[in-house]
Amino acid sequence: MSASASILVVEDDENLGLVLADNLDSEGYEATHVSTLQAARSAVGESAFDLVLLDVMLPDGDGYSFCRELRSQHTSIPVLMLTARTLEEDIVRGFDAGADDYVAKPYRLAELLARVRALLRRGGSVRRSHFRFGEFTLDVDAQKLTKQSTGPVKLTPREFQLLAHFLENQDRALSRDQLIDAVWGREVSVDTRTVDNFVSSLKKKLGWKPGAGYRIQTVRSVGYRMEVEPPNG
Repeated sequence: MSASASILVVEDDENLGLVLADNLDSEGYEATHVSTLQAARSAVGESAFDLVLLDVMLPDGDGYSFCRELRSQHTSIPVLMLTARTLEEDIVRGFDAGADDYVAKPYRLAELLARVRALLRRGGSVRRSHFRFGEFTLDVDAQKLTKQSTGPVKLTPREFQLLAHFLENQDRALSRDQLIDAVWGREVSVDTRTVDNFVSSLKKKLGWKPGAGYRIQTVRSVGYRMEVEPPNG
C-alpha cells in the first residue's frame, strides 16, 4: 500500500479528530475527518477509502452499526475501531460487527500508526498462493500442505481452508463467527464449538510444540490469532 492511501477518520471529538487527521497527513496519507455517521455515510458514498478509523460513540448512532453497514456494502475496506470501551464484550461486539482491529482510548500515536500500516498492508496486498511457517509450506492453489522433514500432511478440506484463512490473516484476532463465515459460509448453521474442535484437530496434525516458529493463539472471549515468526537469516 502506497503512502498516499486514503483514510476516513470518524471521530466526534473535533479536536481529537483533527489532530489525528493532521498526524496521518504528516505520515503521507490523505486523511478526511468527519464527526457524525451521516457525514461518514456521505463520505463513503462519494469517495473510495483504503481504511476507516471509526469511533464507537457518535452523536447520531454507534460505530458498530456503521461497521456492519460497511461490511454489507464495502466488504474490503479495513476498519480500525477507536474506543474507550475496553470490556471484553465490547471488543467482541466490535469484531462481530466486522472490525479488523481496535485501539483503546487514550491511545499512543505510535501504536495507532503501526496498526494503520499493518491494516493497509493487508488491505492492499495481492492474493498469496504460498505460505511458509515453521517447517511447513502451504500451497493454496494445489491444496497441499508439506512439512520439510516428513513430506505431505493430510488435512480435510475444512482444515485446509481454516489454516489458509489463518495464514492470510496473520497476527489478526479472528472471532469464531468470522471463521465460520470464511470457512463454512454464512448460509451454513455451524456451532462455534465446531471451530474449537477444528482448531484443536489442526494443531494436532501440525504437531505444534514450543519453538515451532508459529502458534495459533487463543484470544479469550474472541477467537484465535495465528502468529508466525520470520524465518532465520
